Amino acid sequence: YFFHHSTALEYKLHRLIVNKEDFIAYVQYEINILELIKKRRAHIHYQFKREEIEYPIIHRINSVFRRATNKWKDDVQLWLSHVAFCKKWATKGQISKVFSAMLAIHPDKPALWIMAAKSELEDRSSSESARHLFLRALRFHPNNKKVYQEYFRMELLHCEKLRKQKKELEKAEMDLVKAEFVISLLNIAAIFDFTKELQDFILQDLQANYTEDSLTWDFMAKRELEAPGAGEELQTAKGRASDISRREEGCCQVYEEGVKSLNTGMSSHIHRERTDVSFMNSHIMYCLIVFDFQIKLQILLSSGDAEGAASVAMAATQLYSQSVSVWSLSLQTMMQLGSGDVGKLFQDALTRVNPKFCFLVCSQRGLLSAVTVIAMEIKESYLDWSYSTGGYKKARKTFTSLQENRPLSKAFFTRMIQIEKEQETPKMNSLREYYERALQEFGTSDDDLWLQYIQEELGPLGQPENCGKIHWRAMKFLEGESVERFTSRYTLLQTGHL
Repeated sequence: YFFHHSTALEYKLHRLIVNKEDFIAYVQYEINILELIKKRRAHIHYQFKREEIEYPIIHRINSVFRRATNKWKDDVQLWLSHVAFCKKWATKGQISKVFSAMLAIHPDKPALWIMAAKSELEDRSSSESARHLFLRALRFHPNNKKVYQEYFRMELLHCEKLRKQKKELEKAEMDLVKAEFVISLLNIAAIFDFTKELQDFILQDLQANYTEDSLTWDFMAKRELEAPGAGEELQTAKGRASDISRREEGCCQVYEEGVKSLNTGMSSHIHRERTDVSFMNSHIMYCLIVFDFQIKLQILLSSGDAEGAASVAMAATQLYSQSVSVWSLSLQTMMQLGSGDVGKLFQDALTRVNPKFCFLVCSQRGLLSAVTVIAMEIKESYLDWSYSTGGYKKARKTFTSLQENRPLSKAFFTRMIQIEKEQETPKMNSLREYYERALQEFGTSDDDLWLQYIQEELGPLGQPENCGKIHWRAMKFLEGESVERFTSRYTLLQTGHL
C-alpha cells in the first residue's frame, strides 16, 4: 500500500501541469512516514542507522519543498512550512539557507527579516549572523519601528549573555589561579604551531608569578629535557647521547634552583616547603633514571644492536617495575624491534602499575593505535581497576569515557554487564544500554551476544515480550554462518535445551 501510494504521488509531481496541493500531499505523506519511524524507534528502543533510514526521506522532502517554493515563490506560507519542517527534522544550517532564499524573494516583508534573525539567535546561537540580518533589514526598511525594536532587544540579549560569561570567567579565574591551570593552558597552546609568542607570554607569567609552586619548577625542568638539540649534533649516535646528557644536566640545574627557591620561604611555610623539596628530589631521581634508560636504548638502537636494546628494555622493567614511563618506553622499543613479546610484556605491565596511568601514557606514546591487543586489554584492565578502587559509579564513568575509543573487545562490554549484575539492585535499562552498545560493535557476527541479550530479557529483570523484537533484529543484522548458529541455538533456547 505504502509503495503504490508513494508511486502515485510521485507520478503527480512529474506531470506537465502540477498542482500545489500535489506537492503538499506528497510532503505530508513523507512526514507521516517520518513520524511512524519515530514512534517505531521509541517502541523498540532502536536508535541506529538514521543515515540509511531517515536522512534520505528528509533529503527528498527538502528537495520537494525547494521545487514548490521555486514554482510558487509568492506563497509565504509555503516558505514558512519549509522552515517549520527544517526546525523539526533537518539540520540547523538548512534553516539559514531557506530563510536566505525566502528573503531574496520577499525582502519587502519586515516580519520575515525579524523571524530569520531570531532563528539565527535562538536556533543557532549566532549573535553575529542575527546582527547581520537586522542591519540588512534596516537597509530595506530604514523607518520600520518594529525592526529597530527587535534589533535593540537582540543587542541587549547579547550584552546580557556577555555579562554572564564575564562573571563566570571572573569566578573561574578566582578558582583557577594556580600553576597547574597556567601549565594546562601552555600545553594546549603548544599543540598549535602558530602560538610561539603566546607560549612565551604564558611562560613568562608562570616564571614571574608561580615560583612558590613546586609544579612550576617540575614543568620547567621537564622542558629542559625536551629541548631539541642542533641538527648536526644529532647525526651520530655519540652526538645524540651528548645531546641527551646536555638536556639531563639542564634539568638537574633547574631542579636545584627550584629546591633553593622553595627553601627560602621555609620559615613561614615550613611544612609545605619541606613537602615540596621532598617532591622535587624524588622527581630528580625519577627523571635521571628514565633518561639514563633512554640514553642506553638510543645508543643501542642507533648502532643496530637490536638484541642489546631488547635486553636493556626487559631488564629495566624488572629494575623499575613501578615506573609507567619505563614500561611504555620498553613497550615502544619492543614494538620498534618487531618483537613477538609485546603482548606478554604488556600483561606484565598491567600487574605492576596503575592501569589508568598506563592507559594515559600509552595513549600519548601512540601505543594504543599501534597494537590492537594492547588497546583492548588496557581498557578491560582500566575498567576492572576503576571498579575495584571506586566502585560502580567510577566503573560506569570509565565505561562511558572509553566506549567510543576503538578498538574495543567484547570482554570490555561483558565485564560492564557483569559489574551491573553484581549490584544490589541491577538496572535493566543499564543492561540494555550495554548490550545495545556491544551489538553496535559485534552485532553482525556474534550470535552468542544476541542470545545472551534475549536470555537477559527472559530473566527476572527483563521483559519477555521484547525477545521477539531482539530476535527479528538479530536475523536482520547477523551475517554468514552466524545466522544458522543463531537460528539453531534460539530453537534450543525456546525448547528449554539451552
